[in-house]
Amino acid sequence: MTAIVVALTPEFADWECALLMAVARSYLGVTVKTATGDGRPVTSMGGLNVTPDLSFAQVRPEDFDALVVPGGLAWEKNVVPEGLHNLVQAFRSEKKMAAGICAAASMLAGAGVLNDVKHTGNRVASHQKYPDYNGEELYVDGPKAVFSDGVVTAAGTAPFTFTVEILKGLGLWDATAREELSPFSAEHR
Repeated sequence: MTAIVVALTPEFADWECALLMAVARSYLGVTVKTATGDGRPVTSMGGLNVTPDLSFAQVRPEDFDALVVPGGLAWEKNVVPEGLHNLVQAFRSEKKMAAGICAAASMLAGAGVLNDVKHTGNRVASHQKYPDYNGEELYVDGPKAVFSDGVVTAAGTAPFTFTVEILKGLGLWDATAREELSPFSAEHR
């Protein structure tokens, strides 16, 4: 069975991961767990209080197929939990998917995992703030999520394609996923 862990930070952007979590869990039978830096509850930008299943230290890449990180205000306020970069790097060294949207795409840049894969985000300048990032030539400036070699990135305006690319990357893009998700893209046609 496929398993996803969603790493939540204080004031995470709840809408950026909600569609993925709901469709994966409710329609595709995916195990979806949440984790925070210290295993304590966090509150999203929208005021959703989440009690996580795990702390970052308890997350083992061998137990999951993907690590998904939504953006949010943590990066602007410098309250990103310690250990997030290490967690991303652990997933990538195990050849597991790492996905980041909005500010979390830039966090992936800071963890050094975007240097050799096509990727996107809010702006390349946001990635360039991190000294371990040198993947500017592979940055895709566009409105949709990008999947490349086990890494999914998206601007904060692309939660729909972020969800689609994660499901495709995990081999879960089937008739059920298409049926459940296609209405969400209808307004953009």
